[in-house]
Amino acid sequence: MNQEVTDFIEALKEPWQAELSTNLREVVFQAIPDVQERIQYKKPHFLKNGKYAAVISTSKDAVSFTIFNAAELELPGGMFDGPTESKTLKLRKGDTFDSGQLVSLLKQASGSL
Repeated sequence: MNQEVTDFIEALKEPWQAELSTNLREVVFQAIPDVQERIQYKKPHFLKNGKYAAVISTSKDAVSFTIFNAAELELPGGMFDGPTESKTLKLRKGDTFDSGQLVSLLKQASGSL
């Protein structure tokens, strides 16, 4: 685990954002055990073989999780937004997500990276 990413999560002002970000980070490690992570553009980015697999970003009222290389994914309706190549799940305070489902989607998307 990259200390910069840990520091980013620990520095989040809202505890619920830190909790969601930590849980999303765990999803990435379950889906891509050899993932490389780094802070880029002031956000945690997750790479497989040097290519973007996912990113966590935060805003005032949300935590977003973007999966790259998503063109072939069959996504549950209404959960993800974005262009064909990258799909974003936006979570707000009190929202939950199915970590098993996210692990599966991220495994599929990153399989060809």
